Amino acid sequence: MDRRTVLGLAAAAGTGLVIGKQGAAAQPARRLRENVEASDGTRLFVRDWGSGAPVLFLAGWTLASDFWFYQMAALQAQGLRCLAFDRRGHGRSSDPGGGYDFDTLADDVAAIIEGLGLTGVTLVGHSMASGEIARYASRHGTGRLARIVLVGPTTPFLMQTADNPSGLPREAMAAARAGLGRDFPGLIGANIAPFFTAGTSPDMVAWVKAMMLGTSMQAVLDCLRALQETDFRTDLPQIGVPTLIVHGDADRSAPLPLTGRPTAALIPGARLAVYENAPHGIPLTHGERLNGDLLAFVRAG
Repeated sequence: MDRRTVLGLAAAAGTGLVIGKQGAAAQPARRLRENVEASDGTRLFVRDWGSGAPVLFLAGWTLASDFWFYQMAALQAQGLRCLAFDRRGHGRSSDPGGGYDFDTLADDVAAIIEGLGLTGVTLVGHSMASGEIARYASRHGTGRLARIVLVGPTTPFLMQTADNPSGLPREAMAAARAGLGRDFPGLIGANIAPFFTAGTSPDMVAWVKAMMLGTSMQAVLDCLRALQETDFRTDLPQIGVPTLIVHGDADRSAPLPLTGRPTAALIPGARLAVYENAPHGIPLTHGERLNGDLLAFVRAG
């Protein structure tokens, strides 16, 4: 494994796109509710499109709900209610000055699900969001969930320890965070290319970079530390709903042998779908295939 490519986790969290025809408008009372309050008062911005079985999308590190626009549009057109929210310190949510540990982030997911009265939810998380979903399952249970999809997960554990020798050394992770603290735009620019394919438009890359750079710097650094150092090996076995894991075999940011395969092995009955020649940004680079897999999985019952 090339450890320098794994450090790409410090530079981006993936994206997701494929345009679909917008479906019927949601009920006005629901569409007007753009904010949910977390337990500590943090305001969480929520997008809520369409009606039908709910699918809640969670974006990756430094990315907002915007990057799920194309998945949401495609699935809404197929009669599903598609929701996404901005993590604290990201996008249009509050910048609360703290709460970037995974317990608090999982509680934010619970605040969205419970605050909007969602049941039978399909949770779809990319990159860092896999940890939020795993911690939500262990902390709040899966009673409100129907199924889970993890796209390019960064679980189960990235840091090197005596019982996790394939992980990254703590010192290398600290160096990555220090570099971000000195030149966040520079490191994003230097590391974002492997998230995409050669056919990705420069405008799309620029849009994603702008989204990332709009994140609170405290959220950038604290979320990265949590992402790098949190161990989810006891959380994942507590996922008790059907789970699909989608991962690219060309993912240089979260290499399949370190993340996707062991994550699938720890979740009872999980199915792993490996996309050939796909990078970390599968929702963007392989959006049509992903949307088809999502729709089939949601409708599988």
